[in-house]
Amino acid sequence: MPRAGAKASKLGLDWFLAALIGMILLAYLWPQIGIDREPISLGDIANYGVSVIFFFYGLRLSPDKLRSGLSSWRLHGVVQLCTFVLFPLLVLPFHTFFEGSKNELLWLGTFYLAALPSTVSSSVVMVSIAGGNIPAAIFNASISSLIGIFITPLWMGLFLQASAEGFDIWSIMGKLVLQVLLPVILGIVLHRYWGNFAEKNKSKLRIFDQIIILLIVYTSFCESFARNMFSGFSISNLFILGAVMVGLFFLVYGLIHLLSKLLGFNREDRITAIFCGSKKSLVHGTVMSKVLFPDANMVGIILLPIMIYHALQLLAASIISQRLARTAAVEERAASVG
Repeated sequence: MPRAGAKASKLGLDWFLAALIGMILLAYLWPQIGIDREPISLGDIANYGVSVIFFFYGLRLSPDKLRSGLSSWRLHGVVQLCTFVLFPLLVLPFHTFFEGSKNELLWLGTFYLAALPSTVSSSVVMVSIAGGNIPAAIFNASISSLIGIFITPLWMGLFLQASAEGFDIWSIMGKLVLQVLLPVILGIVLHRYWGNFAEKNKSKLRIFDQIIILLIVYTSFCESFARNMFSGFSISNLFILGAVMVGLFFLVYGLIHLLSKLLGFNREDRITAIFCGSKKSLVHGTVMSKVLFPDANMVGIILLPIMIYHALQLLAASIISQRLARTAAVEERAASVG
């Protein structure tokens, strides 16, 4: 049991997923706590926490590692195109079926998921377990996070400008630059001084990240529950949404696998393309929602797809990475015998 717990923790399958569900339940039972601004505003704390998260993220980014990763440009192109182009184009055509219906917000949340950057830590972990190209995984996950600051709001602007009163794409970009990009840049600049400190304490910093995400989830769902935003949705809607998330993951996984073979990628690069290109970041999804969606009432619904996808991608990717690792070990033993 302890061994199984250690493996699960390494993959991100720990207390955090249970805590996400707990925050939703807490928001349902006591929504007023997350809405009240006196004596303290949890929403404001979450806003400041976002900037701190990205400062420490930048602090751990090594400019040397980023420069060394530039050589595998075909691999990087596949990962970033799948992350920011393939995903949204797969979801976009279904807008017609949901436009004007009660499920349009769930579609918008799914499209928001599709427009998000790739996750960082779990992608690198999965690539490492499966025996992929780890430096390329680190490079792609890091660059994806930076590109997402600009690409995600541009994609969302296609629909939010029409549906959200007062939505201003340039104002949103400005807020993201101040709240996300500048802290990252400051962290990169200070990497040479405090980078080792951040790397040594990355497990503690990860806990801080998770606490801020839980706070954002709690306050977002408090707003949604207080305004009865979930009144039109049933349990069957959630099961269908979960099935859609599973289908989306494996569809993208299969397409990237096929594309990697057509381009003649070796095994290591193919693994990196698959895991980095098929995953989405819950961190970016939650923190960027604070800026992108001016109507706080709907954020809880918007976050549902990325929360479900986050859990499912960890489960599916961990099973696949373990299988790939076993296959590689068998092939290696066969080659040594031969």
